[in-house]
Amino acid sequence: MGSSTNTQNTAVYGNKQRIRLAVSLFYFGQGLAFASWASRIPVIKSQLQLTEAELGTVLLALPIGQLLTMPISGKLVSKYGSHRIMPIAAVVYLIVLCGIAFASNAWQLGGTLLLFGIIGNVCNISVNTQGVLAERLYKKSIMSSFHGSWSIAGFTGAIIGLVSLNISLSTQTHFYIIMGLMLINIFLNKAYLVTDVSSLSEKKSFSFKPDRLLISLGVIGFCSMATEGAMFDWSGVYFHEIVKVPEKWITLGYASFMIMMALGRFVGDAVISRIGRKRTLQISGILMFAGMMSAVIFPQLILCTLAFMLVGLGVACNIPSVYSVAGTHTTISSGAALAMVSSVSYLGFLMGPPLIGYIAEVFSLRHSFGVFACFGLLMFALTSRLTVFNKS
Repeated sequence: MGSSTNTQNTAVYGNKQRIRLAVSLFYFGQGLAFASWASRIPVIKSQLQLTEAELGTVLLALPIGQLLTMPISGKLVSKYGSHRIMPIAAVVYLIVLCGIAFASNAWQLGGTLLLFGIIGNVCNISVNTQGVLAERLYKKSIMSSFHGSWSIAGFTGAIIGLVSLNISLSTQTHFYIIMGLMLINIFLNKAYLVTDVSSLSEKKSFSFKPDRLLISLGVIGFCSMATEGAMFDWSGVYFHEIVKVPEKWITLGYASFMIMMALGRFVGDAVISRIGRKRTLQISGILMFAGMMSAVIFPQLILCTLAFMLVGLGVACNIPSVYSVAGTHTTISSGAALAMVSSVSYLGFLMGPPLIGYIAEVFSLRHSFGVFACFGLLMFALTSRLTVFNKS
């Protein structure tokens, strides 16, 4: 059994480019599924006649699902291998996505989003474990490019969402098309995922005990992904209600954010190699702050679009950097370290949007974006204190 596995690994790993493509496409698939949901939020909000606070409460179901699976996802991946878990979770993720389209009230939407969060967490840990394993094969930083694929998927999802709105395509049909395309993607690429043999045999512990470095990395990730989540779920609403653009242009801000985040991630590895992770992340925090505050101060179409571009550049390299550092932890297994850091980080992605809704209900949507601008400053301060980024 061991001999045949080694032979298979040698054959498959001989084509590192095909592995990288397969992992990138799984990132793309997960990003497209989430972006498809995000692009439909303003429409679903209107159809179900939800207020900002009600939408915020419904969106809270996602982080609850995340919390329920936080200690389980990493253990599943470490025990059975991300190469086995990822294809199964990806299929279920698509099924739940289609279920969202059939919600006829807030309770049904919340219940479906709870499942979306649960399965999304498993997908998140699996795909990032694959990213770390593929990066080890290359022995250089390529994680930013994987997250770039996720960002390209987000931009693609925004464009598809824009087209579907302009041709009056129903949410159900929209999601069915995405499901069909991504099932083909899973079928064509699942055989090229990296087998987790080496990580399963590591002598490192699987533990969710607090680790100062991992907690710090998680908080940095939280700040970045809270901003990213706000842009995903509320950029369309912001353009519609604050910038007051016609409905067919409500995804413009989201699209501008996504394309700059994707561009930043594809050049991110080169930037990090040139100026280092710490300086890259410090600049990123400043860009996040500047972009969010500019959108608050100048809620006009062109200026707000440019502001969202700054935010996209600001969040581009943060999560790939945090995950790369976490995946090389010396005493905790990669699966456990990634589960801990990505779970805390992803909580920001999922809890940020509900928080935006609550602040907007009490004050205004512009005020909530102003509060979130402070995450950029917090990330700058946290990054400046960590020495681990000096080594890479």
